[in-house]
Amino acid sequence: MASIKRHASAAWHGSGKDGKGSLTTQSGTLKDTPYGFNARFGDGGGTNPEELIAVAHAGCFRMATAFQLSGAGHPPESLQCDATLTMEQEGGGWTIKAVHLVLKAKVPGIEPGKFKELTEAAKANCPVSKVLNAAITLDATLG
Repeated sequence: MASIKRHASAAWHGSGKDGKGSLTTQSGTLKDTPYGFNARFGDGGGTNPEELIAVAHAGCFRMATAFQLSGAGHPPESLQCDATLTMEQEGGGWTIKAVHLVLKAKVPGIEPGKFKELTEAAKANCPVSKVLNAAITLDATLG
């Protein structure tokens, strides 16, 4: 069985609300990228784990869709995916409740029913969808 490992690190200094942190990824895409309370729960600068999960889901789903379409003989001309993650406060903590994916696709020659079947399969089977314990919804349109 093949295996892939990726590494990232997070540093934090200070209290939960007043502290500051940074994120670094193995690829170097993030290198000491700042994050903190205001970036996570407000409109402050920097990133936050939830937007990173949303972009990871959009990218993973988009690639899974490309593989599904290509495997069925309908290679896409273009795929654009946006992901909106919803986090809700429950009791004393927060829970990721949902991710809504919006896909705009150009796929020459595909029937709408086949397109829906393949995008739903991609949604169900992309690795990020599988790891999330959240409701995942999809609006997929051909254009």
